[in-house]
Amino acid sequence: MTDVMTKDQRRKNMQAIKSISKLEGIVSRELWKRGLRYRRNTKLFGKPDISITKYKVVIFIDSCFWHCCPIHGNTPKNNSEFWKNKLGRNVERDKEVNLYYLEKDWHLKRVWEHEIKQDLDEVVNDIIQFISEAKKSSSGKPTTT
Repeated sequence: MTDVMTKDQRRKNMQAIKSISKLEGIVSRELWKRGLRYRRNTKLFGKPDISITKYKVVIFIDSCFWHCCPIHGNTPKNNSEFWKNKLGRNVERDKEVNLYYLEKDWHLKRVWEHEIKQDLDEVVNDIIQFISEAKKSSSGKPTTT
């Protein structure tokens, strides 16, 4: 399928795409306010949204659309074959990333977009609890949620 935009139009469009979503910003600002220190979008495998390498913690904030949420995920009707392949590959990549970190004894957490929208405080408290447990068992078994 040929592109409907010129090279310059496509370039401008791609430059406008932000590497950090609004959801990541909301969650990370709240964690920072509560005293947690971390790195964002580090060059670790899978590019986690939030990471604390000292405690081997990675947190991914997944959008319902791009990561095929079982509750809210849907495939667009137009060009459905393209979207099925695209979104399916995202899900496969998420599994590969999960396996990578669990094999290396990292603590992995994935948060859905709808969880943040439903109750930000609960999500932030859950992340703080997850990180504090990872600190306690940084030499123990990996965890995932």
